[in-house]
Amino acid sequence: MSWPTRDEALSLLREYTENENLIKHALAVEACMFDYAKRFGEPPEKWAVTGLLHDFDYEKYPSREDHPFRGVGILRRKGYPESMIHAILAHGDHTHAKRENLLDKTLYAVDELTGFVVAVALVRPSKKIRDVKVKSVRKKWKDKSFARGVDRECIERGARDLGIGLDHHIQNVLDSMKRISTELGL
Repeated sequence: MSWPTRDEALSLLREYTENENLIKHALAVEACMFDYAKRFGEPPEKWAVTGLLHDFDYEKYPSREDHPFRGVGILRRKGYPESMIHAILAHGDHTHAKRENLLDKTLYAVDELTGFVVAVALVRPSKKIRDVKVKSVRKKWKDKSFARGVDRECIERGARDLGIGLDHHIQNVLDSMKRISTELGL
């Protein structure tokens, strides 16, 4: 099978995911992947559906032993492209899949950061992403008790692997997420 369309990917995501926050996370990663693909001269639709599906199995199979392995099995049975499957495998350090190309590295780089940006937006008085700046993300970054579950080292490593500064990476992710702020409810 060729790459799934966005509609096919969204249908699969919704088949396995009921939690609206997880769906919004997938939409945020999708937007970031789309925009980074355009920056890198890569196919935006392919990168976007990879972002959309990266955690589609997480709600049903959240353990480190199962996620993303169960999802990858489902994608393989559907005949989805190996490059998409490998990127999804490589987005978690625990899988030990090597990040070999820009698709792999970008998915890894944006995944954790989108969650951190949402956390920063939700503590703003407006609770709107439009009011989040790189400076506000960096201020919360220093507070280790804030969003403790977000692996800051992972985000830093992701930006390094893309060859861009952390502030630039944060701005790129903010811009992508602001573009779809209505869909994110932020």
